[in-house]
Amino acid sequence: MSRFSAEEKNNKKASAAGAKRRRLIWIFFVTVFFGWAGYTFFAQSAAIAEKSVQLEKKQESQSNVTAALNQMKYEVSRLNDDEYIGQLARKWYNIYPEGETAIRTEQSE
Repeated sequence: MSRFSAEEKNNKKASAAGAKRRRLIWIFFVTVFFGWAGYTFFAQSAAIAEKSVQLEKKQESQSNVTAALNQMKYEVSRLNDDEYIGQLARKWYNIYPEGETAIRTEQSE
């Protein structure tokens, strides 16, 4: 036996205990980090899903508004036509030009 064998054993035990402690601290920090990362991922996934639903509703609303706008533009373009204005006057207000007689038919119900 060598004269340093007792000291070497104590150093090995101390370094083994320190390595074990460092490993546990490292595992703790890695576990905490992955827990935080997982929580953040799932929280953001839920937020993204909610925003996707809102986006879909807004896009549907936009398409409805666009269709209504196109219909209004069509109606405005028709209002620039004198013949169409005459048809509306006959239909809604029973206004006829001079010399024209109204022909009305009975609607059977």
